Amino acid sequence: PQASVSNGGGDDGGRELVELKVIWNKNKYDVKFCLDSTGAELKQKIHSLTGLPPAMQKVMFKGLLPEEKTLREIKVTNGAKIMVVGSTINDVLAVNTPKEAAQQEVKAEENKKEPLCRQKQHRKVLDKGKPDDVMPSVKGVQERLPTVPLSGMYNKSGGKVRLTFKLEQDQLWIGTKERTEKLPMGSIKNVVSEPIEGHEDYHMMAFQLGPTEASYYWVYWVPTQYVDAIKDTVLGKWQYF
Repeated sequence: PQASVSNGGGDDGGRELVELKVIWNKNKYDVKFCLDSTGAELKQKIHSLTGLPPAMQKVMFKGLLPEEKTLREIKVTNGAKIMVVGSTINDVLAVNTPKEAAQQEVKAEENKKEPLCRQKQHRKVLDKGKPDDVMPSVKGVQERLPTVPLSGMYNKSGGKVRLTFKLEQDQLWIGTKERTEKLPMGSIKNVVSEPIEGHEDYHMMAFQLGPTEASYYWVYWVPTQYVDAIKDTVLGKWQYF
């Protein structure tokens, strides 16, 4: 559609006009506009064409269009292409509403879940109390992995377990009295942890060894200062030398 801007009473008062091509969402508008009008006034014009409020518009002409400068100052010439990016309020609402609702449902679902340490399978291990020979914890500090194995922790059957990080072989060794599992770090899909209620300076931690949660290998009483280092080392965020 052809459109021209009128100055109050339908007369452009001899002001110099420039022909622009305004492009928004695959729509093209041919617009005649006064060279001495500002970017802000052009946004108002775009609003009348597209229904897109000025605050939602990103107007581009050789970069972002300055609102306070006139088209003459930024050297707009006849036939210039003005690109407009932005979504109308209705578009935004249409996109956001289902997503937000879904997120709220997920949150509600998560809130329903009781903390891991209250779940029956974990309770039976935690109720044994803190192991006597577990490594001391330091609250509020994140430390590198110790050079010695992390020992004195329990696994889900309540047996003693130690974790050895063999960085040169890129392996995690999970050792029990009976045997030592040597796992390539790359085979561990995820690491989750949660502070133990009443003993927040220790965590319960799971290494995911297969595709689902059923493959979690749980370790209880991991000192809190090593939790981040374990996750980063296993999941390959950075290397500790």
